Amino acid sequence: MIRPIQFGYNVQTAVNNAFQRLETDDKVRVQQNAIKEFDAFVQALRSHDIDVLVVQDTEAPYTPDSVFPNNWISFHEDGSVVMYPMFAENRRLERKSTVLEAIQKRFVINRRLDYTANESKDKFLEGTGSFVLDRTNKLAYACRSPRTDESLFRLFCAQMGYQPVVFNAFDEWGQAIYHTNVMMCIADKYAVVALDSVDSSDRPLVSGMLENSGKTTILISKLQMKAFAGNMLQVENRYGKRFLVMSTRAYHSLDPKQLEQLKSFNPIIHASLDTIERNGGGSARCMMAEIFLPEHSG
Repeated sequence: MIRPIQFGYNVQTAVNNAFQRLETDDKVRVQQNAIKEFDAFVQALRSHDIDVLVVQDTEAPYTPDSVFPNNWISFHEDGSVVMYPMFAENRRLERKSTVLEAIQKRFVINRRLDYTANESKDKFLEGTGSFVLDRTNKLAYACRSPRTDESLFRLFCAQMGYQPVVFNAFDEWGQAIYHTNVMMCIADKYAVVALDSVDSSDRPLVSGMLENSGKTTILISKLQMKAFAGNMLQVENRYGKRFLVMSTRAYHSLDPKQLEQLKSFNPIIHASLDTIERNGGGSARCMMAEIFLPEHSG
C-alpha cells in the first residue's frame, strides 16, 4: 500500500471515472483527511494480523492517485511482476523506483513483463483494476473500457496463463464502467458482482463462468456498486484466516441478507474511506496491491 503525500482530485482521470466527485474542501484538508483514512485502514488490517507493506510516496513527481497502486503493477506466485500502461499521464509517474526497491528487499522477482510502451499507442490496461483475477481457476474477467484494451488484456492472459472472460458493462448513465474491480470481486468460494450492469447479451457468459468455477454468486445493484460495494478484496492473514475487506460506505450499502451471506464465508473488515472515495473515485480494493511473490529465504 502506498501512503499518499499529495492526494487529491485528479482531473486527468475524471474524464472517464464517474465515481469521482470534486470536493469543496481545500487541497490541504483533503490530503490531511486522506492520510487519516489511510493510516486507520492500515491499522485495521494489521489489527487482524494481516501483513501490510507500506511505502511512503514521494513529493516529486506529483502523483495525486498514488494511493491506488493496484493499477500500475501486479505480483504473481511464479515471481512475475507486471507493469501496466496507464490512461492518465500523471498516473504514469507512479512507477517509482522506491516501490520496487521496497519489494525487492523482501521478495524474489524472477520475471518482469512491461506493457507500458503501449501508452504511446493510446492502448491501456490498468492492472487489477482493469481486470479481476480468479487465481485458483486461472480465469481473468474484464469489462471493455477506454482504460482496458482488449488485445492487451488477451496478451496478458496468454503470457500469464489465464483464460480471458471479456464483456461489456455500463453504469446507470450508460457509460462504460471504467474498471472491472468496481463491479466485481472474486473470492475463494464466492463472487460479488453487479450483474445488472453487464450487457444483457454478456450476462449468460459471466454468470456461467462464475457458476462453472464453483462460486456462489452474491448480486449487488448498480446503486450499491456506486457506493463501492463491488470494490472489495478477500485477503489472508499470517495464520491463514481469510477476511473480506471493503469501505464502511460499501458495508452500509449492503442489506442484511447480503451481509449474512458474506459473513457466512468469512469475517468482514471495513474502514471509512470517504475522502479517498469521493476525490479518487476508488476504494478499498484499489488501495491494495496483493503480493504473491515468493519471499527471500533466511
